[in-house]
Amino acid sequence: MSSYAFPKALRLLKSADFQAVFANAPFRASHQHLLILSRTNGFDHARLGLIIAKKNIRLAVGRNRVKRQIRESFRKHQQQLHGLDVIVLARRGLDECDNSAIEKMLSKQWQRIARKRDQAAAKPQEQTP
Repeated sequence: MSSYAFPKALRLLKSADFQAVFANAPFRASHQHLLILSRTNGFDHARLGLIIAKKNIRLAVGRNRVKRQIRESFRKHQQQLHGLDVIVLARRGLDECDNSAIEKMLSKQWQRIARKRDQAAAKPQEQTP
């Protein structure tokens, strides 16, 4: 059974890692309160990067709560997101959602990203006779 921990290896830490996702993010999931960008990373595990701008969530307590929620949701869904680098960008109003609404929203977005990745992986196989 795989671990559900969230060590440093599962985080996007370097600017180059973030830039790689921004430059080429074939898998996107957009929502009124957040945007998720992702691309394959060549590893057998997913990595997460967070961008929670002060411009969109004014209070530090709100930014920290949102970051905790996103990390926890990612930790629970990391098996389904294997092989992806994921960046979550917060939009205005995310801090006004309660924890259960954020969890539900993120769960749905993780499923969309995983489905898009799986469809992209299946396409080359379908084209070969």
